[in-house]
Amino acid sequence: MSRDFIITKEHRRFKEFANAVRKERTIGICHGDAGVGKTQSGRRYARWDLLEPFLVEWGPRTDGDAARYAAASRSRTLFYTPSVLPKPAQLIKEIDHLQGRLGICIDEHLREIGKITSPLMRGNPRDLVELLIVDEAERLNSSALEILRDRHDRQQIAVVFIGMPGIDKRFRHYPQLYSRIGFSHRYRNLARDELLFVLTRQWKVLGRTLDPEEFTDAQAIACIERITRGNFRLLERLFPQIGRVLRINDLETITDDVIEAAASTLVIGA
Repeated sequence: MSRDFIITKEHRRFKEFANAVRKERTIGICHGDAGVGKTQSGRRYARWDLLEPFLVEWGPRTDGDAARYAAASRSRTLFYTPSVLPKPAQLIKEIDHLQGRLGICIDEHLREIGKITSPLMRGNPRDLVELLIVDEAERLNSSALEILRDRHDRQQIAVVFIGMPGIDKRFRHYPQLYSRIGFSHRYRNLARDELLFVLTRQWKVLGRTLDPEEFTDAQAIACIERITRGNFRLLERLFPQIGRVLRINDLETITDDVIEAAASTLVIGA
């Protein structure tokens, strides 16, 4: 993701949650409404925007790779998004592939800074990966969940499942997995102070200045709050349309009418 990442209270809470799961080598569930930022937080925690292209392309090594090796060592986290209803063999192959490459990067960094890894680690670099974050966990069927539970048991790797509200109730139908869940984290929408912070940045992007004490801006804030309910993805979809309405109509001020016109072009669920 090329856009700037905004560190919110929810992201900090997610980081604390993921750290706890990783430290305890247990299984955790992160659940929340679509668009609140769960995936972005998971990718940020794993430094996946930096590491994913490097792991997927996997070309000849260069001197510039040291920064990626260091990021891999700090993260020690694999971020994985399964396909819809993945076949067991496919799931195992894809995770093993990425986990092995990530482990090699971690090992490279440890050697570069003078820490000697054991022969056992050299033989299986996957063991250097401490946390597996699985996004879109609703896609996993019972076989896939059992594979991941078995991997957790055998490798002592921590696992975080990211999904929609209710995924924790679904996991209750799998006692072997559910009994191993150590932490559950609900990812919430933006609080009002965070919403104001995000809106201030968005106003600047559009070349405007937001003043919550000014009547027109206060109306605009209330309108956006009502439409998006603090949902990060809706905010990201709404502001390009606001900019479009301003340009088409040669307007200077972001009013509630402008926001309503922009929102009318979007499909916004309940």
